[in-house]
Amino acid sequence: MKTAIITGVSGQDGLYLAKFLLEKNYKVVGTLRSYRRENTENFEYLGIENQVTIEELDLLDMANVIRIIQKYNPDEIYNLAGQSSVGLSFEQPLGTFSFNTTAVNNLLESIRLFSPSTKLYQASSSEMYGRVKSMPITLKTPMHPISPYGVSKMASYFMITTYRESYELFVCNGVLFNHESFLRSDNFFVKKVINNAVKIKNKKLDKLVVGNLNVKRDFGYAPKYIEAMWQMLQSDKPDDFIICSGKSTLLRDIVEYVFDNLKLDKNLIIENTDFFRPNEIDEIYGDNSKAVEVLDWKYDYYFYDILDILIDEELRNAK
Repeated sequence: MKTAIITGVSGQDGLYLAKFLLEKNYKVVGTLRSYRRENTENFEYLGIENQVTIEELDLLDMANVIRIIQKYNPDEIYNLAGQSSVGLSFEQPLGTFSFNTTAVNNLLESIRLFSPSTKLYQASSSEMYGRVKSMPITLKTPMHPISPYGVSKMASYFMITTYRESYELFVCNGVLFNHESFLRSDNFFVKKVINNAVKIKNKKLDKLVVGNLNVKRDFGYAPKYIEAMWQMLQSDKPDDFIICSGKSTLLRDIVEYVFDNLKLDKNLIIENTDFFRPNEIDEIYGDNSKAVEVLDWKYDYYFYDILDILIDEELRNAK
């Protein structure tokens, strides 16, 4: 039986990955910065409560990282922990950069020194690329991050490639574009729109307040994206991959689709310039052909079908 450690296991990706690995007969160890009851409710939602071994772990404490690695001697580590909000990174730039880079460095050094056979997956982000001159984005696209979050992910990305090339470790970057599910945090756009729209339908909210809707993003389905994470670590050699749908969708179209689906008045959609991000990117989408060809990863979801799934799930679980 293989052992996998998932950092940030209570997040959307960590939860779906834990379920996926359990179904493949892994021993799954999930780490959280601090254990609280609310951190485990979503395990019950996926039917995996009591199946994941939970450990408290502060990734900024290298001694603690070493302790966990030596305790479990994992075959694979999936680093999904971090400050992942672009908007919040403008409010907390130093904290975002410090955590997102130091955590990766501590994992890499602990593996290098104490468990060099352990394979590491690093959750990277399309935000590294920022304002690009051509689409779609590939791994050869020059990086020009325009948010503190993007800068932190770029630094982590190159730490992974440096350790792979310098120390011959099996470490990989997965450059994931936006990927959604019911378990997405409320501060992410699609989840916020659907959650608030359902509240409006149920008379618990009177309007939806959003930022700039005239931008396009590449959206996908999280339960499918986590399969690619696992596939990367099953490859014969370590490499980096872009995981995306390969198509962009206008945010305004998403909001209007959700409101049409729920038969809501679109006059309740309020665009507030206070929610606009500095240095907004008009459009971004990626090229997933390398993952399709090398990993045999298959992605054939239509995003509006995903929206239907997410709306139905939100309605069923509305409180």
